[in-house]
Amino acid sequence: MPARDDRPTPATAALGRLFALLAADASEDQLDEPARDLAAAGATSADLAAVNEATAVARTIRRTLVQRRRREAELAALFDTAGDLAALRNLDSVLRAIVRRAKTLLNVDVSYLSLQDPAEGDTYMRVTDGSVSAKFQRLRLGMGEGLGGLVAETALPYASTDYAHDTRFHHTGPIDEAVTEEGVRGIVGVPLRVGETVIGVLFAADRTPRDFTPDDVAMLVSLANHAAVAIESVRQLEETRETLRDLRQAAETSARLNSMLRRAEAAHDRLTGLVLRGGDVADLAAEAAGLFGGPIGIYDPAGAELARAGEGPVRFAANGIDDSQTGRGAVLTGGLWVCAAMAGSERLGGIVLGGRPDLSDEDKRLFERTALVTALLLLLRRSVADAEDRVRGELLDDLLTESARRSGSSLALRAGKLDVDLHRSHAVLTIDCDAAVRPRLASEAKRWARTEHGLAGSRDGRPVLVLPTEDPGALAVRLAPWFGRAAGGPVTVAASAAVTGPDRLPDAYDQAARCLEAMLTLGRKGQGGSMEQLGFVGLLLGEADGVTAFVRRTLGPVLDYDGKRGTDLIGTLETYFACGRNLAKTKTALRVHVNTVSQRLERIAAVLGDDWAGPERSLEIQLALRLHRLAAR
Repeated sequence: MPARDDRPTPATAALGRLFALLAADASEDQLDEPARDLAAAGATSADLAAVNEATAVARTIRRTLVQRRRREAELAALFDTAGDLAALRNLDSVLRAIVRRAKTLLNVDVSYLSLQDPAEGDTYMRVTDGSVSAKFQRLRLGMGEGLGGLVAETALPYASTDYAHDTRFHHTGPIDEAVTEEGVRGIVGVPLRVGETVIGVLFAADRTPRDFTPDDVAMLVSLANHAAVAIESVRQLEETRETLRDLRQAAETSARLNSMLRRAEAAHDRLTGLVLRGGDVADLAAEAAGLFGGPIGIYDPAGAELARAGEGPVRFAANGIDDSQTGRGAVLTGGLWVCAAMAGSERLGGIVLGGRPDLSDEDKRLFERTALVTALLLLLRRSVADAEDRVRGELLDDLLTESARRSGSSLALRAGKLDVDLHRSHAVLTIDCDAAVRPRLASEAKRWARTEHGLAGSRDGRPVLVLPTEDPGALAVRLAPWFGRAAGGPVTVAASAAVTGPDRLPDAYDQAARCLEAMLTLGRKGQGGSMEQLGFVGLLLGEADGVTAFVRRTLGPVLDYDGKRGTDLIGTLETYFACGRNLAKTKTALRVHVNTVSQRLERIAAVLGDDWAGPERSLEIQLALRLHRLAAR
């Protein structure tokens, strides 16, 4: 019996070699070597068929292993990507990481990502990696335009081997120009989806034609899914951060407002407490100056200063007060903060703050509150003044009537309680003005009386004052223009002689009234004067009428003669009497010959009568001449 041969057959050896190559992860060309060598050795067709079949199986096994290893690598890359994305907290960083990983995983030249713009209804290029074209990087795609617009519209992935020649897509000039400038050919795009909503598109592109495989598309879709979750997470995180920032800002604002409110409440309590404790305007100004750290001025509606406090310049700003009244708030003008003190629609005055042009909004509101408290104080002051004025007016009525003669002592006591000393010299002043300005004048007269320790009221429809003075005429002359400016119209002031004691005031009033009538009759409206200043004219004019008739009756013939002939006999008469009836002095004063003076006097005698130069007639004529001259001024 022949010996047994244990050596492997050629086919068996080839199969063993094939399995060894497969185990060593040889390439497909290397897997073909055992079959080629067996055929070269002259193996039987049956052996060759068996080895070729095994080679085909080995190829399949190798491809499967390669695909699995590739898939494992892709999955590992996706896991790494998911971990990297989860660690990022900034949207820009997340987007850059996504396109960088897409470029690496698909081994492409360019990767990029576009996001939806709900306001514009399109997508815009947000991040690129590998791009060199500025036009491409600024590209916007409308819904359905190009490959990306179609992906965004349908929420489906699309790939093109060579986009420029792919007719499946809606080509537009801007898109094609950008793609050409960038030089990309093969493009794949997949949607970034959060639930059913497409938030953008992720792209991978090569600058040569490329047929993207289903595995390529699946890989990009997986990356896009991770990316969409990361983008949405970062967006939510940023929204949360923004919400927290808003909440912190709101808390800070709330704390600041609470602090402001507490400060404003404390300041308001201090200011109103000052008013309720009986503080005056000066106290309020001092408190406000300390509160704002700048000089404060408080003024009445006419701009007169009521109080001032603090270091630094401050002045009345009429335009600022007007603007503040119109806008109902504090205004800055000329480096001064100004606010009108209003009671409804009535302006009671104004408050001005200097040295603080940089006033904050909260201090501005506090300043406006101070103006409100100022209005309250001025209103209370006016109410007290009105009540006091009524008492003063009632006392004035009693003093100017006959009861003053009977009840002088009791009236003097009442006056003393109002800080009016009737044992001093006083004068009665009557005032005349147009009816339109009378309320304003009455208010100013009362203010003046309070300041000067006098009394003010109304009698016979006209304002009347009783003021302490040693020189009534000078006081009347001073008051007429002052009251005229305050009232905004001509004011006539007539004063009686100075008297002492309440019992003499009724006669003083009668004298002032006669003096006023005389001044108005003589055309001295808008002036001030007294009986003493009017002289004998005042004595003559106990009544307002009769002056014109008296002048006409006494001098009428001479006036008519001068009017018809253009002469000046009136002037000759005045000069003749002024020169003490001396012809020589008269001719010198008139600069004429003495005979001319004599001729003129003869004409006067012919006009007035021969007794014109007698004692009685000459006195009337001189008085009429004086009245005529006063009326002519």
